[in-house]
Amino acid sequence: MRDDFVALVAASKMGDGGPGGPFLRTIEWDMMDKRKFFPLSMLSSFSVRCALYPLTVIKTQLQVQFRNDVYKGMIDAGIKIYRNEGVPGLYRGFWISSVQIVSGVFYISTYEGVRHVLGQYGANQRVKSLVAGGCASLVGQTIIVPFDVISQHAMVLGMGAHGGKNGAVNPLGINFDKGSSRLRITRDIAREILRRDGFGGFYRGYTASLMAYVPNSAMWWAFYHLYQDELLKIVPPWVSHLFVQCVAGSFGGFTTTIITNPLDIVRARLQVQRLDSMSVAFRELWHEEHFHMFFKGLTARLVQSAAFSFSIILGYETIKRVSVNEQYRHLIRW
Repeated sequence: MRDDFVALVAASKMGDGGPGGPFLRTIEWDMMDKRKFFPLSMLSSFSVRCALYPLTVIKTQLQVQFRNDVYKGMIDAGIKIYRNEGVPGLYRGFWISSVQIVSGVFYISTYEGVRHVLGQYGANQRVKSLVAGGCASLVGQTIIVPFDVISQHAMVLGMGAHGGKNGAVNPLGINFDKGSSRLRITRDIAREILRRDGFGGFYRGYTASLMAYVPNSAMWWAFYHLYQDELLKIVPPWVSHLFVQCVAGSFGGFTTTIITNPLDIVRARLQVQRLDSMSVAFRELWHEEHFHMFFKGLTARLVQSAAFSFSIILGYETIKRVSVNEQYRHLIRW
């Protein structure tokens, strides 16, 4: 009876075939060994963050600058940051930001758990992904926003000191120089936020973060499954399923980034420039940029999103394949 049930569940999630016959398009939560999945997932997340964090620093600095006061674009920003500060400048706020690895465990557990529950009520793949992605982001952002606020202050601290028309960015008035340790800067930022705003200061921009990232996450997972299904219809059967998933993730990243870019800029400015509300941030951004606000920092975000999406899906889907229970291994296609 159990074997019949397993076969029925597996068949409902399988692709149409190809070399080796039917295969699992989606490895579900109840098909994996969690003892393998969680540690491998954290290791993968940390590796991706190490490799791609400089893109986050560049994107954030581009978003908070006044017009093109400091940098002309993504490449110019990367060159200037490296020239002035070396590699450490591209990893400002990295260690405090790396706490996101812990929030990532809660994120993916929520995502897979909600998908599993919705699947029991007969929801299709895209609805499950949309709802679960939104719920996962809500949980993840609640955990990570305080660390995000601190890390973004560290990312932009002193930005513009080397040629910016409006001087160095330092909204908290932190005393620092090139010789300052990252730990001391992080501690000083946290202490100053607490002194000025109390504990609520660590959740500055929380609403904007939810408005930017909850729909972003929901749409990204929905688009990921949509693009995956459409790509599987047109690619030859010999093409790697894992490669198709990685490309689908990148396409999903491109799509959601274009849609949510203005909200992400507002979130960054609320957290770094200490503006009073989202409406104030929108008005200032519109006054500075007009329609350019929709494209500000977009190139850096698109590159970051595509790289993150490809890398995350590569790690995530590989780990799911490694962690799958023995009874499903014959249905796995790489």
